[in-house]
Amino acid sequence: MDTVIPIADLQPIYSVADVERAAEDGAAKRNEGLKSWYERMRELGGSRFIIKPSTLAAVDDLYDASPNFTAVVDDLKKSIALAIAGHEAVQFLPILLLGEPGLGKTYFAKRLAQTLGTGFEFVSMNSLTAGWVLTGASSQWSNARPGRVAQALVEGEYANPVMVLDEVDKAGGDQRYDPMGALYALLERDTAMHFKDEFIDVDMDASHLLWVATANDEASIPEPILNRMNVYAIDRPDADGARRIALAVYREILEQHNWAFPAEPDESIVEKLAAIAPRDMKKLLLDAFGTAQLAGRDHLVAADIDSRKLCGRRARVGF
Repeated sequence: MDTVIPIADLQPIYSVADVERAAEDGAAKRNEGLKSWYERMRELGGSRFIIKPSTLAAVDDLYDASPNFTAVVDDLKKSIALAIAGHEAVQFLPILLLGEPGLGKTYFAKRLAQTLGTGFEFVSMNSLTAGWVLTGASSQWSNARPGRVAQALVEGEYANPVMVLDEVDKAGGDQRYDPMGALYALLERDTAMHFKDEFIDVDMDASHLLWVATANDEASIPEPILNRMNVYAIDRPDADGARRIALAVYREILEQHNWAFPAEPDESIVEKLAAIAPRDMKKLLLDAFGTAQLAGRDHLVAADIDSRKLCGRRARVGF
């Protein structure tokens, strides 16, 4: 992936004066966990980096890495063009990537965060049974803590990380603590500007968060949530797309390591990988690199891609 240098400014997220006032409240003095968070917030200050794109080329690598997401990337380029024109951070409506399991939806979101040069936060919604996981629980409860949104903004470096809600259609639990309820305000920019975590209880600006949700089926997602999102139906990659994904995964692995393997794989490797479910490409490639190293080779051969390691479980298409 080509290096694209983003532009970073500082964006106020919360007021340290508000934090100091909250710390003087009786609840904060009685709750060591809350007191510790307020101290941490004071130490870190109330501003975070906000990342602005410097070139439209920032998303070009996504076309090769996720060729079945072309419609999404096309729309993202429009948002980036506007951001560059206004010398401001990228803004886009929350994205819902809809499709069968394993089409590379989560992988795409991770690559998007890399491409934009900002943070990445992952929330698995299939294990989310209460809204407080996103927005915190009252400090009056034992073992209460901030939600994932406040944690990302306080502990992270960025005001505009990519927040991924994985399998949003699988969220469940007691309707009194609807895990989707928090999204009604968070997905609207105007209300997200005055987000208040239940635990921290200090106004925070969550309006710069970049939301990407994934789902297999939209039927269980409330209509008001769908109305706040741009919904994209993601299909399986075609044969050419599978080859491009295989090349992208191979290159990405080598970029992360100092291994003495060639920058481009042999054609036989690409052909064999393209026939494998994209979800499995990375794990089989990592295994293949290890096999080649043990054999004293600095290149892969087709036999290194051992698809038998996938036996014993149902094959799924995607990352």
